[in-house]
Amino acid sequence: METARPKELDLAIRELSSGGVVAFPTETVYGLGADASNPAAIAQIFAIKGRPPDHPLIVHISGADQLSRWSHQVPDAAYVLAEQFWPGPLTLILPDSKAPPEVTGGQSSVGVRAPSHPVAQALLQGFGGGIAAPSANRFGRISPTRASHVRDELGDRVRIILEGGECKVGLESTILSLAGSTPCLLRPGAISRSQLEETLNLEIHGAEKAPGLRASGLLESHYAPRTALRLIPSDKISSTAATAGPRTVMMCLRDIPIPSSIDRIIMPPNPVDYGVRLYATLRELDQGQYDLILAELPPTEESWAAVHDRLGRASHIPQSSGSKPPVRK
Repeated sequence: METARPKELDLAIRELSSGGVVAFPTETVYGLGADASNPAAIAQIFAIKGRPPDHPLIVHISGADQLSRWSHQVPDAAYVLAEQFWPGPLTLILPDSKAPPEVTGGQSSVGVRAPSHPVAQALLQGFGGGIAAPSANRFGRISPTRASHVRDELGDRVRIILEGGECKVGLESTILSLAGSTPCLLRPGAISRSQLEETLNLEIHGAEKAPGLRASGLLESHYAPRTALRLIPSDKISSTAATAGPRTVMMCLRDIPIPSSIDRIIMPPNPVDYGVRLYATLRELDQGQYDLILAELPPTEESWAAVHDRLGRASHIPQSSGSKPPVRK
């Protein structure tokens, strides 16, 4: 994994301290960050991304010792989960926020996480405060997992982009709400519901138990390529491919016979490697050479929940992030 040079880190820290924005790597995706305590700096994130102002941001911190800076009432469960999973791809929604309303979308709760990428950790420790950061892309589009993706999409709107190699997780963090009376899984990610339940020794509910709570990445259409994306059950691939037009590409989990006029991409057969490759693959297929992307639906086991969630939103198919992937017929 690449690490930023000291000079680049110093420039990024000074940019944040002066109210600017910086793109930086995390283990999930690249983020577009600003000082989480500076409303004017935060406003630049929304302007660059074209993000609705009521859509909350996640505050990135260096570790659990900073939790009390962002919530007046940190639940005990937050410290238990942080001990087990931080630094790592888990975002916690805390009650009674201390963050500016520009960060929370006007809600009383706030999302926080401690990323594990060494560049992100060096940036956070050097800066000393929280960095509010959504993904470093245009709102609703495919998340960036390489620095080149950020440059391609945001161009000169971001002056400093820290290099950190390819993101090792590749999908956004699990989001767990601790803001209500019961923990609720709002967005699946690399840390599963079962892992959370085992750590807390209690049942984790779905997003339906947290009605009205807004968090990053919960819109029905998100992470989307410009090219139409359709999800196809495994037993329908051959028949669907047979009627598809010539400017079609199929994302398969195995070597399935399809017409030679259709291009084929074989995706990894396990959810970890699939997650790492998903966004980069969608970006490569979204360069204008295709009219349609077909994707074989992965298995429905819990380990594939995050992949199902992202594919569902990228294909504009409504899906509850706290429930099992729907069966599409």
